[in-house]
Amino acid sequence: MTPFKSALAGITLIFGASAAQADTIVDIAAGDERFSTLVAAVQAAGLAETLSGPGPFTVYAPVNEAFAALPDGTVETLLKPENKAQLTNVLLYHVDDRKLRAVDFPAGSNYFKPVLASERLCITAGDGVKIADGTGQTANVVIADIMADNGVIHVIDKVLLPGERPNCH
Repeated sequence: MTPFKSALAGITLIFGASAAQADTIVDIAAGDERFSTLVAAVQAAGLAETLSGPGPFTVYAPVNEAFAALPDGTVETLLKPENKAQLTNVLLYHVDDRKLRAVDFPAGSNYFKPVLASERLCITAGDGVKIADGTGQTANVVIADIMADNGVIHVIDKVLLPGERPNCH
């Protein structure tokens, strides 16, 4: 076998193995250290199995620094077993039950309904994508369209918190 054919066979094996493996949203997040706090929260809330399911899901995934920016003690308090319902609500505020790529967000500001049924997000698409939450603060999508077998991840720089309906227009 020539060196070229040998290299080509190696590449085929690598890509063939990758294509055969299912990478769910949870698999991708668990494999990326930037999401270790999010993964710990998803596990504590008992949502790992759900978010590993068939979907489709769109997850607005805060990086560790976004969790660290919350007031002192917030993450630790939310991770306590007695606060599982509150943690679940915060996490479900980051999930849409559709597969929404960045190009699927219409230009301008529009309401989107996360899985947390009584709440709304205001997503503004234009020069990037911004998400206003129930506190009136805005998260920026810093990495869009990380594709998973069961949906898509948009990396954000702030933890989204439910509350009042954000002003969207």
